[in-house]
Amino acid sequence: MSATSVRIFEMAITSSAKKAIRVAARKRVFNLRRKDAIADAVKKIKRLIKEKKIKEAQAFLPTVYKALDKAVKTKYLKKNTAARKKSRLAKLINKQLPS
Repeated sequence: MSATSVRIFEMAITSSAKKAIRVAARKRVFNLRRKDAIADAVKKIKRLIKEKKIKEAQAFLPTVYKALDKAVKTKYLKKNTAARKKSRLAKLINKQLPS
C-alpha cells in the first residue's frame, strides 16, 4: 500500500467503508485499463483516417467496436454512449470513401 492509500484507509472507520475503499481501488485499475484501450483504439483509427488509409481503418473498426462493447458490458460506458461513438467513427470512415 502506498502512503496515500494508508491515510485514506485510516480515515474509514467501519469495516464496510474499509472494504469499499479496497473495492474502489481495484475497480479503478480495471476502469483505467478499459479507458486506455478505448482511447488508444480511437486514436489509431483517427490516425489511419488522417493518413488516408481507409481500408486499414475499416479493418480496424471491429477492434474499436469490441473495446466499446466490453466497456458497456463492464458498465464503464452506457449503451447509448458506446453506440454514439461507434456510429460517429463509422460515419467518419464512410465520409472518406470514394462515392
